[in-house]
Amino acid sequence: MSTAISYALDGPVAWLTINRPEARNALNREVREGLFDGFRRFSADAAARVLVLTGAGDRAFCAGGDLKEMAADALQVPPPDFLPQLGRNIDVDKPVIAAVNGVAYAGGFLLAQNCDLVVAADTATFAITEVKVGRGAPWAAPLPWLIPPRAAMQLLLTGDPIDAARAHQLGLVNEVVPLSGLRAAAQSLGERIAANAPLSVLAGKRTVRLMADLPLADAYRRAEEIWAPVYRSQDAQEGPRAFTERRRPVWRGI
Repeated sequence: MSTAISYALDGPVAWLTINRPEARNALNREVREGLFDGFRRFSADAAARVLVLTGAGDRAFCAGGDLKEMAADALQVPPPDFLPQLGRNIDVDKPVIAAVNGVAYAGGFLLAQNCDLVVAADTATFAITEVKVGRGAPWAAPLPWLIPPRAAMQLLLTGDPIDAARAHQLGLVNEVVPLSGLRAAAQSLGERIAANAPLSVLAGKRTVRLMADLPLADAYRRAEEIWAPVYRSQDAQEGPRAFTERRRPVWRGI
């Protein structure tokens, strides 16, 4: 793992942290490569059921690309593997939560957008700032699936930031909490997910994205295929049995 990225387990929840607070956790090459490594490590980590992605410090989740590095490299069109985009250039089956502790601009907005859930500090702000520096945001193509199209249009065309309350109102953020309680809130959300039947959690994540890709009738058919193995699993029998016996279920993931 890169020194610009840290990975640590807190029970069943893994924490992946960008450690460049002096540069507002900007995405230089070391950070980008470290994020790929971190997501792969999480996917392979049997002890980790949920991942929380965050930034070090209290000013920035991630301020986006490192513009000094881009200028030095004369970067034009970023390559497909420039930055991890879940479901596009890297597959992560387990749930990922963004804990947004400050600015989430440009590439930082991308990272939050890519996560399955977002918990934001009340001091957090979100912006797609590429228009202000002449850069591009093709990664924003899924945004109108997440928030109203006119809101997406305003974000893309103005580059103006929105605060955490507005992001929550639009549906970009699941929960807004005081900065001092951000870690506890993200950890609690991760633990609540991790306490559920693992096969059902994985199938639930896959199901949510079906409507972004398929017509309704096809989405229903694909959902039936996704959930059939869950119904046939040992855990599907364990849940009702535990309820009948008035005990907590013991999930085996099979």
